Amino acid sequence: MIHSLRFRLLLAFTLVIMIAVGTVYFFVSQTSGGEIRRYGERSEQARSSRVGFELYRYYRMHGSWEGIQPYVEQWGSLYGRRIILTDSSEVVVADSEGELLGQQYRPDVTRPLTPPWEGSSGRLHISPEAPSDLPEPLWEGVASEIPRISPQPPPGFPSPLSLSQAISRFLLRGGLLALAIALLLTFFLSRRILAPVKALAFAAGRLGQGDLSQRVQFKDKGEMGELSQAFNSMASDLERAERLRRNMVADAAHEIRTPLSNIKGYLEAIRDGIKKPDADTIRSLGEEAALLSRLVDDLQELSLAEAGELKLVCHVEDVAELTSKAVGTVRDKAVARGVSISVDLPDKLPPVNIDAHRISQVLRNLLENAVTHTPKDGTITVTAGQQGNYVAVSVSDTGEGIPAEDLPNIFERFYRVDKSRARATGGSGLGLTIVKRLVEAHGGKIEAHSEPGKGSHFTFTIPVSGT
Repeated sequence: MIHSLRFRLLLAFTLVIMIAVGTVYFFVSQTSGGEIRRYGERSEQARSSRVGFELYRYYRMHGSWEGIQPYVEQWGSLYGRRIILTDSSEVVVADSEGELLGQQYRPDVTRPLTPPWEGSSGRLHISPEAPSDLPEPLWEGVASEIPRISPQPPPGFPSPLSLSQAISRFLLRGGLLALAIALLLTFFLSRRILAPVKALAFAAGRLGQGDLSQRVQFKDKGEMGELSQAFNSMASDLERAERLRRNMVADAAHEIRTPLSNIKGYLEAIRDGIKKPDADTIRSLGEEAALLSRLVDDLQELSLAEAGELKLVCHVEDVAELTSKAVGTVRDKAVARGVSISVDLPDKLPPVNIDAHRISQVLRNLLENAVTHTPKDGTITVTAGQQGNYVAVSVSDTGEGIPAEDLPNIFERFYRVDKSRARATGGSGLGLTIVKRLVEAHGGKIEAHSEPGKGSHFTFTIPVSGT
C-alpha cells in the first residue's frame, strides 16, 4: 500500500495542497491583521479628533461643562469609546457610562497632545490609543478641564485584534474545508488516472505469460493515450514477431529436411544396391550437401548480422566495377531463361569504403531474385548514381511483381511471396533479410517498390567514402 502509485499520488497531492493552503493562510492572515490594525488606528484617530472637536465646540458655546453628560453618553455610544471628562482637580464631570461622576479619576497612562492651553493651567489629555490631530488654535480660551477617552471600547464592541482573529479562524476553517474537498477529489481523480495504468499492468502481465492478443482499449489524446497506443503497437509487433518466428522454425525445418531426406535416400539406395555410387550419384549428393551447407551458413550469417557481430573488412572500392562483376556472374543464367540484362552506370562514381565481398553478395542476391521472378523475354535493368553523400544502386525487373500486402514483409526472415515453398521460385526466404542486414551494417538502407504484373524495383544506398 505504501509503495503503490495511488498512495504516492495521494501523498504528493496532499503535501502540495497543504503547502498551498498554508501559504495562502499565512500571508492573508498577516496582511489582513496588519491592515485591520492600521484601519483601527486610523479610525481611532478620527474618533478621538471628532470627540475633541465636539467637546471644544460645546465649551465655546456654553462656557462651561454643565449639561454635557447626555452629549458624552451619546458620543460614547456613537464612537464606540468610553469618554470621561474631568475638571482641573481630576474630578469626573461627565462619563459616557455614568459610573464615575463626581469621583477622582487618575488614569495610569496619559500624554499631553498639544502645548498648554493659553490662559489655562491644565492640559488636554487623551489615551495613547487615540491621539488627536486638531490644530493648536482650537483650544485657545478653553478652561483647564481635561477630557479623556478610555483606550478600550465598551464590552461587546469588536476590536481590531478580535476582528483579525475572527478572520484568521475563518481562513483556517476554509482552508481545512478546502483541504478535505481537495483530498476527496484527489482520491477519485487518482482512481481515474490510475485506471489505464492498472489496465496496462494487467495486459502487460498477460502479455508476459504468452497471451500476445492482449490490447488496451483506452481512447485518450493525452500521454496515457499515447502510452496505450505504444503498448498496443508493441503487442502487435510481438505477435507478428512470434508468428514469424514460428513460421521461421517451420520453414527452417522444412528447408533442412528436404536435402537431408534426399541425402538419406541416396545413401539407403547405395546401401541396398539399388543405386551405384557413380559420378552422377556423388554429384547429386554433393549438390544436396552444398544446399544444406548454404542454408546453415545463411542462418549463421543472419544471426551474426542481427546480433551486430558481423565483421566487415572494408576498403575503398569502385561500386561500378563491383556491379559489373556481379552482373557477369548471373548473365549466363539470365540468358538461359531468355531474360536480358541492361546496365546503365556513369563513367565516374565517388569511391566507397565497403566490404567488397558483402556488397557483391547483396548485388548477386538481388540479381538472382530478379532473374528468378522475371519471365522469358523480360528485362532486368541495373543503374547506379550519386545521391548526396550516398551512392545508390538499383535493380529493376519486369517480372510478376509483389502484392501490396506482401511488400512490407519481404525483408523478414523466411517470408516468401510464393507460399508453395518451392525452392525453385521461393528460395529459403533468407536472401532479402541478409541483404537488408548487410546494407544496414554499411550505414545504408534498402527500399523496395513493386506493382503486380509490372515488376519490382530494389534500391540500396551506401555512404560515400570519407562521409
